[in-house]
Parts: sequence; C-alpha cells; structure tokens
Amino acid sequence: MAEKIPYKIYLTENEIPKQWYNVRADMKNKPAPLLNPGTLEPMTAEELGAVFCEELVQQELDNDNPYIDIPQEIQDFYKMYRPAPLVRAYCLEEALGTPAKIYYKFEGNNTSGSHKLNSAIAQAYYAKKQGLKGVTTETGAGQWGTALSMACAYLGLDCKVFMVKVSYEQKPFRREVMRTYGAEVTPSPSETTAIGRKILEENPGTTGSLGCAISEAVEVAVGTPGYRYVLGSVLNQVLLHQSVIGLEAKAALDKYGVKPDMIIGCAGGGSNLGGLISPFMGEKLRGEADYQIIAVEPASCPSFTRGRYAYDFADTGMVCPLAKMYTLGSGFIPSPNHAGGLRYHGMSPVLSQLYDDGLMEARAVEQTSVFEAAEMFARVEGILPAPESSHAIRVAIDEALKCKETGEEKTILFGLSGTGYFDLVAYQKFNDGEMDDYIPTDEDLARGLSKLPNVDR
Repeated sequence: MAEKIPYKIYLTENEIPKQWYNVRADMKNKPAPLLNPGTLEPMTAEELGAVFCEELVQQELDNDNPYIDIPQEIQDFYKMYRPAPLVRAYCLEEALGTPAKIYYKFEGNNTSGSHKLNSAIAQAYYAKKQGLKGVTTETGAGQWGTALSMACAYLGLDCKVFMVKVSYEQKPFRREVMRTYGAEVTPSPSETTAIGRKILEENPGTTGSLGCAISEAVEVAVGTPGYRYVLGSVLNQVLLHQSVIGLEAKAALDKYGVKPDMIIGCAGGGSNLGGLISPFMGEKLRGEADYQIIAVEPASCPSFTRGRYAYDFADTGMVCPLAKMYTLGSGFIPSPNHAGGLRYHGMSPVLSQLYDDGLMEARAVEQTSVFEAAEMFARVEGILPAPESSHAIRVAIDEALKCKETGEEKTILFGLSGTGYFDLVAYQKFNDGEMDDYIPTDEDLARGLSKLPNVDR
C-alpha cells in the first residue's frame, strides 16, 4: 500500500534553497527590456542605478544565469520562517467530494502574513550592503509594505511607504503594523509629492491605485539622498527572489513522487504566481515535463484577459521606465469596491512573455465568487485566506469539481500566498451582502488603453 501523504510536508532547514532560480535563463523568448521613457532606448545599468540598488539592477538585467546564490545573511533570515509548509487539502477534497488531489503552498506563516517577505528581506539587504539610509515603496492591500517595514526594522533602514488610499482607509490595522515596525505610511495620492498633487488636481477624490503610489515613491527616492526605490512585484528581480516558493514546493512534492497536473496562482503584478511556477515552468521550457499553469486575476482588473500586450508606463505619473507587459493602461484605476490587493494595471514582463507564448493561461473571476470560495476554504481547512489568494482557491475548487464530474484524478497545486486577518472589512461586506461584482466595460478599458505610449518595438 502506498505511503499516505502527510497533511503538511516540511523540508528540513538544510533543504531550504540556497540559490534562487532565474526562469529567464531558460526562456527562448526573453522578456522585452525596460525602456527609458525619454529616449525609448533600453535602460542601462547606470540609469536604473539612480532608482534601484546596484546589485538588484544586475539581477534585473540578468537573462542568462539560471541560478543565483542567496547570500548567507538572507538564508539565515529565511530560517526564521522557512521552510513554508506544503499542505495536502484532505478536508477540502472531502468537502468537495472530488477525486482530485489538492495541495497548497502556504506562505502566510510569518508576521507579514504573506509571501512578500521573501523579496523584502533581499531588497533591504542589498540596500543596507550599499550603505543606503533607507528605501521607499508603494503598497496596495498592505502585505508588501508590512513585509518591507519588517525587513527594514531588522536591518536598521528607514522605510517610507505610500499606501493606496482606499486600502489605507479600509485596512487601518495593516497600516498600524507598518508603523509599529517603524515605517512612515502615507495615503496615496498625497499632497506630499508633486506627482501626488497633480493626480489629485486631475482626479479630485480619487481612491488611488498602485500606479499612483509607485509614482510618489519613485519621486521621493530619486529626490532624497541615500534612498532608493524598491518594488514588491512585477520586476524580474522580485520574481527571482520569490522562486523560493516554487523551489520548496517542488522539492516537497518530489519527496513523495508527486507531479502536479495543474498549478494555479493569483495574479496582480505577478510575484506570487511567478515564484510558485518558476521551477515547473523551467521544466516545461526545457521540455522535461508539462504542466497546465493558470493565472487567476480579478474581473475588475483584468490585465491578462482583457489587456493589451504593449509597452506602457509602470506608474500613473509616467516617470518610471516603460515595460512591455499585458496592461490596462497606466491611468486605469480599479473600482474602490474591489476587496483585494490585485489592483495593478499591468503584469510582470516575464509572465506577460510566457503568457503571450502560450505557455500559461489566464482566467478572470468575480469577487463574490472569490469570497464564496474563501469562506468554504476557511471553514474546512482552518485558515482565513487573503482575498488575493482566494482567487486561486476559486479556480482550484472549480477544477476539482470538474474532476468530480469526469472522474479524473488530477493533482492540483495552488499558491496560498497569505492570510486574510487584516481583510475583515472585505469579509464583513461579503457576509452582510454588500459586496458586488464591478466589471469594467469595454469603454472603461478603452479610455486607459487609448493613452498607451506610441512605442514601435
């Protein structure tokens, strides 16, 4: 009789990855380069170094090295909360009555409550190593800002966070965790920056977006000696750091000879999804294995499923480099009723290239169905999931129910990127029947897409 898979599969401390995996090295079609918005030429390391930390710039531009060593100091920090468990969702399988085997990689077992700490400590480490005084950043729902404030406190760095205004108001406790760790938190758009004042003048009463917050954070970083800007998603370097998720997940599955048929992750800017799928996608790119890989995004911010693959500004203020990605336009601002943090107008250039090459698929889901899935998961698996993660749960449940209809015994892996204990306002709205499913019209999307920069590349 085959050995029963444990509920939770842990690697040993010595099995925590000592190298990050760079999926770009195995991509036949590399992600398009970032462009200087003034010259429309590829950004040089020197130009990027005015905004980002020096070693992070090298990681951003590295398309060739498949593995990059994790500094010992970062490995030591990882041991505070890694390895993260891979969980067999036996209770969910039973509740669904499905023959499918469901696994989830749980990244919420640290104080930040999400996977974001994997890259936050890396970026803070390189800033400290460079001798900087502090860093600036943006945050949507607050997971990234929380993680970065923790990492900066650990390393003795200043941390300035611009938090999307609607989340700043809806999630005061997330804000207070950041402040407890010493971060300065400002609702965005704000009156403290020239870009913020311009956005408020043009859009009075706006609830903000990640694109707005990025603009403000970059302005402060560039204008303040001893500071650099760090980003919690989208960039190549972030997906590199987050590859520890997929590397651990694959190693845990390999221990028991388990091969997933499909891998599912939520997609906002791409950090969680990119990190989860990286080693599996590497096998797919090298022709060693095949997987069905599904990106799940909110129907209210559908960059993959309804966006355009084009060069666009990474920020609303149009001061950042241009990135070729699936985008809704840098001026797109999601509905304030959207409960999760997947509020970015674009998508990781790496994931955008993989999607455009047909190596993965994407689905958009409505938020009431997302919270229905979250509620079911919480009741049977005992974890209150983040709204972002619950997008992946929704599709994992849908796929498991398809297996129930067909009798297929597929193996499903999804990313549970964090917990939802600071998202109770959203859960309250769902429980009180006050949540609706805003979906932008074609006209709404056309307004943002009409302002894409004219780049002939």
